[in-house]
Amino acid sequence: MAQDSRSVHFPVGILGISSGSLLLLVNNYASTPGEDFIPQTALGILLLVIAAVLANAGVLSLSHGQLFSLLCLTVSGLWTGSGLVFILAGQGVIPPDDLGPSLVPGLAAFTLALLLIAIVALLAKRAVLFIIALSISLACAHQIAGLSAAGFGRSATAANYLFVCLAGVYFGVGHLLSYITHGEVELVATWAKEKPVQKAQQDPECTSMTLVSLVMNLLAASVLACPLLGVVPQLSTGHVPWLWTAGVFQLAMCVLSYRDMDPLGATFCGFMALLRFAEGYTALLFSIQPYSPVPFPVVFSVLLFITAVFSCQKSLTEGVYQLFFVAYLIAVAAEPFGFLQRGTQGVQAAIFVVSAGVLFVYALNMNFSRRIPTGQGLLKALVSKINALTLRTHDKDFHTPYLGLSKYADAEVLGHACSVLAAFAITATIGERGPLFVLVLPWAVVAGGVLQLLCGSVCFARGKTLESTAFILYGVMWVVWGLTRYGGLYGESRGFNVAVGIIGFMLFNALVTVAALFLNVAWFAYALTFQLILISFLLDAIGSLPFGYDIGVTIIFGLVGFYCFLAHLFNGTFQSPQIPLGPALVKLSGTGGSRDACLHVPARKAASVNQIADIMKNGGICGMPTDTVYVLVAACNRPDAVVKAYKAKKQAQDRPMSMWISSIKQLDPVKHLLSPLLLDFMEAAWPSSISMVIPRGPWLDAFGLGEAAKHIGTPQSIAIRSPDCTVATHLINMVGPIAVTSANPTGEADTTHHNQVYAKLGDKVNGVLCDGPSPENIASTVVDCTKIETGHIGFFRVGLIPKSKVLHIFEEVQRRHKHGEMNPAFEADSSESPMSDHLYASVDEEITEEHEQ
Repeated sequence: MAQDSRSVHFPVGILGISSGSLLLLVNNYASTPGEDFIPQTALGILLLVIAAVLANAGVLSLSHGQLFSLLCLTVSGLWTGSGLVFILAGQGVIPPDDLGPSLVPGLAAFTLALLLIAIVALLAKRAVLFIIALSISLACAHQIAGLSAAGFGRSATAANYLFVCLAGVYFGVGHLLSYITHGEVELVATWAKEKPVQKAQQDPECTSMTLVSLVMNLLAASVLACPLLGVVPQLSTGHVPWLWTAGVFQLAMCVLSYRDMDPLGATFCGFMALLRFAEGYTALLFSIQPYSPVPFPVVFSVLLFITAVFSCQKSLTEGVYQLFFVAYLIAVAAEPFGFLQRGTQGVQAAIFVVSAGVLFVYALNMNFSRRIPTGQGLLKALVSKINALTLRTHDKDFHTPYLGLSKYADAEVLGHACSVLAAFAITATIGERGPLFVLVLPWAVVAGGVLQLLCGSVCFARGKTLESTAFILYGVMWVVWGLTRYGGLYGESRGFNVAVGIIGFMLFNALVTVAALFLNVAWFAYALTFQLILISFLLDAIGSLPFGYDIGVTIIFGLVGFYCFLAHLFNGTFQSPQIPLGPALVKLSGTGGSRDACLHVPARKAASVNQIADIMKNGGICGMPTDTVYVLVAACNRPDAVVKAYKAKKQAQDRPMSMWISSIKQLDPVKHLLSPLLLDFMEAAWPSSISMVIPRGPWLDAFGLGEAAKHIGTPQSIAIRSPDCTVATHLINMVGPIAVTSANPTGEADTTHHNQVYAKLGDKVNGVLCDGPSPENIASTVVDCTKIETGHIGFFRVGLIPKSKVLHIFEEVQRRHKHGEMNPAFEADSSESPMSDHLYASVDEEITEEHEQ
């Protein structure tokens, strides 16, 4: 348990659960059969507030307390759903007689889920989690009993919540005191300072996101299976809060799975969120029993089947579990009223049992090193026997974006799948029925709208500008069209007003289509076929739609989207072969197709720095972060690379480069040619954002520059620096002294982000170390050290380091020299004459102009 409690989120979560339990304890003890102590609306709102606090604590604890996080998110889901039911009951939306049937399915699901969590907590010896989970589970069970026997149920429910309050307050306050006092104050038996147990190796299938998703599937299955079992008469409005709570939590798990670099898990959670919202929509309109068209669930089952097959790479259990939902969608397609009929509800009863079993197995495997076999690695073993297929190595580096440091995996699989679903959803024919009588609205709005907006946001975080623009634009279009056409808002109004809005979307999509020419063939076809859909919307708005045109172009768009979905899913799983997406149709200088010309790797990984070092050793030039702005670098011992870097910048003939070293030890081969005072000044001032302009001399020949030496500095002087940047220092240690110039075309502003390096010089460099925005937007301080032996230094530019600080460092070095102190490393060479002082000049591109003036 100590592993969960090493942050402030643990006491916050425990105390949050205690506060909610206290609320329910007071309400159950003080209420009478005819009157509630706390009004239902107020109770529901308070439960929602506490549920939000618990959800926050659970999400923030994902990385270090997975069982605790699971408990917090499960209780949050319980109180979110029940809180919404109480609000609806308080507002009269749910009749008093229907409150019991509305609460029972959700309470039953959480009774089982919390009982399973309690068993795992007991086996893992986490006492407080066991007490809380078991007590709330029993409270839910007694609350179900209390709906039929109020006298017994309310008292027993309150007693269980009393246990939660006592345990939660004691442990929560104990850990909070320990956290605040840094372990000085600790209550007895709270284990606040207990060392964390060794964490079992994390399986990709056994994450908190996966377990919370299973709990939400258990909840939805309970709601849909209860009418079949006779527990409740039928689906009704009171069940909508439970289903939509499950949908919201699935959306949250979708985002968190992308954060955990699990695109397959995120895709499945997105699919489950879509199902939950559609089921809730059906329950909301149970009185009219909306008709379920066949095409959508059939296409959905195909997409989910493909996802299930590819999910087998995580484990066989994962793939087989997802196949139950394929069977569920087939049952929906076979029933005219979908979720309301017994066939689909029977499949959900099976899903309820399977979800409970998988939840228990995954929770055990997440907390123990000895695992229950789930078929992990079977697909990998099978594929290894097929010479034509090579699986990718799935780690977080695989999802490193080509632009930017992103905390999210690639979302294009889900984005294209949602396009397919929305396209086939609108092929449904309404006929004489009203739009609400046909189950289209949730498919179009949630799949085409909400999920595409989510995918667009993830693509934007990954630096995929075009993809994010397209997904967000299409998401907005699906929401607007879905609500107007299938939400009853469109009516009979057709004409200029609707047409103008559609034309606006067409103009935006025309820009996306043109931009897709610079990306690849698949994206161009995707954008172009969506333009055809927009044309069908326009023709429908003005009443000139040819028969069958809309269905034809929608199916074409759906097929293109399906190809993109399959290609991204296949290419993300297998290293070879690859499903082609096609080359860029248009390429301009520095634009289009240059994505693969330049390696982009995160600067915070040692392997990435090694890759860039290898490129530079082989004569490549790279963009690199520093303690100031981004720079363009080449190894000094590769003259061809220095020349290439010099010419990479437009109009660079009059802009000399500078030289950087990792430390003055790299000057050891030429230390006998340099002034001891200068060397001591370097040692005192570096590493820092101080560039020193020193006289040019024979010492420069020792670094292998050859003819490229003319590009370093001016004929009289050069600028040299040792940066105060771990990444830069490590790279220079591996490569040797480097030639440096600013990573921007001459005359343009400094480059302060790796995206700018890619945009400005992406087709001219061989690699970029990505480290986000520069820590400082101010350039280095440039000190004139050409006449340092006279006891004077000057300043070409005062930048990040103040002039007063530089002068103070120099005075300290001078004082040591006046007292006979000298850098021991150079005592043997003190008799050597320093560099001749007749060489004098300027430095890099900014300094040159000032010096010449």
